Amino acid sequence: MVCSAVGGYQWLDGGGRGCFDCWISSEEVGCRNCRKLAVGSRPFPIRERDDEWMTAVCVRVMREKEDKVKYSHAHSSICRPLVQLSRRRSQNNIHTMSVTTTLSPPNPLAFPHLSSHAPHRTSSFPMATIIRRHLNPIRRRSLAIAAAVRQQQDTTLWTPAPLANVKPAAESLFHITIDVSESPDLASSYTLAGQYLQLRLPDVEKPSFLAIASPPSLASTNGVFEFLVKSIAGSTAELLCGLEKGDVVELSPVMGKGFNTDQISPPEDYQSVLIFATGSGISPIRSLIESGFSADKRSDVRLYYGARNLQRMAYQDRFKSWESSGVTIVPVLSQPTDNWAGESGYVQAAFARAKQIYAPESTGAVLCGQKQMAEEVTSILVGNGVPNEKILKNF
Repeated sequence: MVCSAVGGYQWLDGGGRGCFDCWISSEEVGCRNCRKLAVGSRPFPIRERDDEWMTAVCVRVMREKEDKVKYSHAHSSICRPLVQLSRRRSQNNIHTMSVTTTLSPPNPLAFPHLSSHAPHRTSSFPMATIIRRHLNPIRRRSLAIAAAVRQQQDTTLWTPAPLANVKPAAESLFHITIDVSESPDLASSYTLAGQYLQLRLPDVEKPSFLAIASPPSLASTNGVFEFLVKSIAGSTAELLCGLEKGDVVELSPVMGKGFNTDQISPPEDYQSVLIFATGSGISPIRSLIESGFSADKRSDVRLYYGARNLQRMAYQDRFKSWESSGVTIVPVLSQPTDNWAGESGYVQAAFARAKQIYAPESTGAVLCGQKQMAEEVTSILVGNGVPNEKILKNF
């Protein structure tokens, strides 16, 4: 056996010495998993093969041409094969082939320092099973068929709609209005705060999921959907935020169960409603508040709204209107300035400090935002006796 690697050639005979760069042997003493044991160093350990052991054999053939040594690549006829000696070929659906490869040592004149390690002889060995993952035409054809099936399975009805407005809402956040007046079926499919849809741009394969920020009533009266979109580098959202009025996008039908406020109704039985949002998660919460869920008929409705700082907090111009409807706004800043006198840290920590759950059995909650926040707030609420089915989420 011959093993070629950094440093030269080493015959892998019963002495069990060599480098681990390119050869893995199961039948004879040889390299295992390219551990790169140096040429002429100590014997390396050999793992006993069992029924479950799959052994790949990788051979690097060195050729000499015009006094320059070049290595052949996997696409050549003397490529580096990956040899499969497993007994489980039928289970893994591996297409096999058998070949016999003859290896010759390098020219000792070209490599005088290797002459002691590379005796002038050749060695032949059977290649029982060869995996050609990258060259397998059947695998390539399967991938092509799978892609075609996925394309056929995409039965989403996409509706073109023009942008009516694109303007900044806060740092890294954009207020985007889309005209759906020419698509009454799409507009009327939006019925509950917290619902969302997919938005697709021309020549962009991956769509973006966006929660609708405007209340359903605005779609029926004004024929528009409003969104709060966070611009993330390299995303569809970033491209969307860079568009202008009149540019056309494609919208999927409205999806999701939304916030089922029937679970926390009537308001006389659920006097406390605790609302939690972080970042752009305030988008469907705006829809909930402006849709009206009888907040003015409840004794305690609090919105814990978390952002990094005030510059990243959207909808501040709506706070007074929300408070007049019966919602107490509790801004929470994770990185506030020195003159900030309000709540700081994370939303879940601010709520844990305040807590104030007076009657858990008559308390409801609404959550939208970061996963960690939602999980920790849910844990606090359930731990204090709030029924899990009264904690509303739109996902």
